[in-house]
Amino acid sequence: MSVDPNLLTPYKNTGAANASLRQISEDAFYVVNEVVMKRLGHVPILKGDFHLLPAKVQRFIAEKAELMRPRGIFICDGSQHEADELIDKLIERGMLSKLEAYENNYICRTDPKDVARVESKTWMVTKNKYDTVTHTKEGVEPIMGHWLAPEDLATELDSRFPGCMAGRIMYVIPFSMGPVGGPLSKIGIQLTDSNYVVLSMRIMTRVNNDVWDALGNQDFVRCIHSVGLPRPVKQRVINHWPCNPERVLIAHRPPEREIWSFGSGYGGNSLLGKKCFALRIASNIAKDEGWMAEHMLIMGVTRPCGREHFIAAAFPSACGKTNLAMLEPTLPGWKVRCVGDDIAWMKFGEDGRLYAINPEAGFFGVAPGTSNKTNPMAVATFQKNSIFTNVAETANGEYFWEGLEDEIADKNVDITTWLGEKWHIGEPGVAAHPNSRFAAPANQCPIIHPDWESPQGVPIEAIIFGGRRPQGVPLIYETNSWEHGVFTGSCLKSEATAAAEFTGKTVMHDPMAMRPFMGYNFGKYLQHWLDLKTDSRKMPKIYHVNWFRKDSNNKFLWPGFGDNIRVIDWIIRRLDGEQEIGVETPIGTVPAKGSINLEGLGEVNWDELMSVPADYWKQDAQEIRKFLDEQVGEDLPEPVRAEMDAQEKRVQTL
Repeated sequence: MSVDPNLLTPYKNTGAANASLRQISEDAFYVVNEVVMKRLGHVPILKGDFHLLPAKVQRFIAEKAELMRPRGIFICDGSQHEADELIDKLIERGMLSKLEAYENNYICRTDPKDVARVESKTWMVTKNKYDTVTHTKEGVEPIMGHWLAPEDLATELDSRFPGCMAGRIMYVIPFSMGPVGGPLSKIGIQLTDSNYVVLSMRIMTRVNNDVWDALGNQDFVRCIHSVGLPRPVKQRVINHWPCNPERVLIAHRPPEREIWSFGSGYGGNSLLGKKCFALRIASNIAKDEGWMAEHMLIMGVTRPCGREHFIAAAFPSACGKTNLAMLEPTLPGWKVRCVGDDIAWMKFGEDGRLYAINPEAGFFGVAPGTSNKTNPMAVATFQKNSIFTNVAETANGEYFWEGLEDEIADKNVDITTWLGEKWHIGEPGVAAHPNSRFAAPANQCPIIHPDWESPQGVPIEAIIFGGRRPQGVPLIYETNSWEHGVFTGSCLKSEATAAAEFTGKTVMHDPMAMRPFMGYNFGKYLQHWLDLKTDSRKMPKIYHVNWFRKDSNNKFLWPGFGDNIRVIDWIIRRLDGEQEIGVETPIGTVPAKGSINLEGLGEVNWDELMSVPADYWKQDAQEIRKFLDEQVGEDLPEPVRAEMDAQEKRVQTL
């Protein structure tokens, strides 16, 4: 019997980044199993049967247990009983508190230094730098992806991970992105020393023992996470929230399908099934396998005639994806049902149509601004079985954040802010952190689509891009072609929000709403979009929306929220081929005057709302060229450059 000698080489800390799981043949199992058990040493299995796990999973766990030295291993099954036990422990420790006004809702506060995605410390690791980033202009820092060399990652990991779980339990979380066993679904296994992460992953992904059966011979994405605070703890722990904010590192190894996260317990950095797997790693898998992993909501829209249409939409974080996905139409006879609010995995079917699944199982939404006025379906979703992070709490045991002032019966109620301070409505300061979150099971959404867990997905007819653009950009326009749509997505912009560490109201480039989540060279990503178009495929039409345009008095020109159904109505009529409702402009087709139903809205400044100002767009054309030349350079696909040239010429005629 021959065994790969590399498989049996004792694990060394140096080169931790190069440690990856290999498939082992059955005839080598017992030899390898002996090595695996030796690596586990005296680390006890606190829950679960280690010997029943697939051999490649056993090796993965043992390898990392030897490195991180936990005091025990807890193999999760995703059951309610397991969750209840973990919740009880966290309440006892003071990390979680029960929100007494609800059924099974809990609140926690993080260390104030650990409140958002940390993009500046998030890396993609490839041997070739330009597999990750584009050939930017000399002296220009790439904004789409940060590259780290494998040898540098090894050094960074070796300075963090050895012994990082000392005194803590290592939880093993088997999870499926997408319905377990589905044709587009993928499996991950996360190792973590945070029970907050266990509880949140249970909401956000499908965690259960069926994952082991579905794994079979396929590989899995390896997710390694630690709060980076071994025991005995030598520093002050704030809010019972262990973290190491000065040493945060989030690193992805796309070829190895591996993620390493250290120092942060916050969702986007620690729930590795979310942005790390579902976008950064999945986009690499999608490129290799011929599909798409996108930062998009998926909604089903049913017209009064009874016909349903499915739409995907890409907005930067905190720009209204959840609100649109759960929209309550203000027009009679219309119905919206939610398939997903944040991420779409899409693949063309044999019938030539693009099918999408929501790989997540929950909503991880921004709390401030979410209310019964703005998103009643989201509010209904998180009335039970949910976790709230960095929101405020009333003396009545209710959650509170900015935007709920009108919904609090007692305006004088005592409120404890996310910082643990006493506060009342109307006083200076904010009650909740601007990026405070709710994590709620998707199946509790009152308008969740019956097919939201269909393994095959739902057929997408239109793709929408959008962002917060206070000036110059019309409410809605249709792009001229698939190629023009890809160009339009490539120069997407939006005001910065609290979802990341940026501050202020700066309008930033966020191409395809994927800037923070780009998994590989952006030029190759655009080329992948272009390559998806074939003569036998029914390509979705691509649109751009802007709910956030303001007038000279800084007032929104469009009411938004449930009234956005009026814009969706126009899009669907364009899909039906209604040519007369559109007017061609240099940037695309905008609605003809009177073609959007404005009944009941009062005064709407149509001309300003739909205008394409000459000075604005001439300046924007120059800025877009500068951006793409500096940021993408020689990697920009020729069809996208041709669309840029053509639009710039058209804009000069304004």
